[in-house]
Amino acid sequence: MDILLLFLGFICMILGIIGAFLPILPGPLTGWLGLLLLHFTSAVPKDWTFLSITLFVAALVWVLDYFIPAMGTKRFGGSKKGVYGTTIGLIIGLFSPIPFGILIGAFVGAFIGEMMHDSKDRDRAIKASFGSILGFFVSASLKFGVGIVYFWFFISTFWEYKSVFF
Repeated sequence: MDILLLFLGFICMILGIIGAFLPILPGPLTGWLGLLLLHFTSAVPKDWTFLSITLFVAALVWVLDYFIPAMGTKRFGGSKKGVYGTTIGLIIGLFSPIPFGILIGAFVGAFIGEMMHDSKDRDRAIKASFGSILGFFVSASLKFGVGIVYFWFFISTFWEYKSVFF
């Protein structure tokens, strides 16, 4: 059973890192689930303080992920329609066969949203679109950083108790 939990935990860690770039997958929470599964093995003692702190960080980053791209759009002069356009563009871009579809989708979505808000101010729409891309990069970087740290926790904890597993 421990090997199954270890394997599932490792899969969650990989999905957590991938989730840093896919808006549909909650990366930090998925990575935390991997840590939880590792701690549910009989080989690793349960550290509820560690798990609570890492859960808090994962939840905080998950919540911030919804605000950072919108803040990027707003910071660069975007409107609510630009923010909605960014979100819709991210989702459409996720399913696009085009390379970098998420980035293109966010940019185009923000641009269309801003043009719906004020069809005469093309420069502001482009500026807000760049803000949405910047917000996406900041958010993805934060999630990726948390995912890498959680993966390091997972590997180092496994390494410490590897003799018990095998």
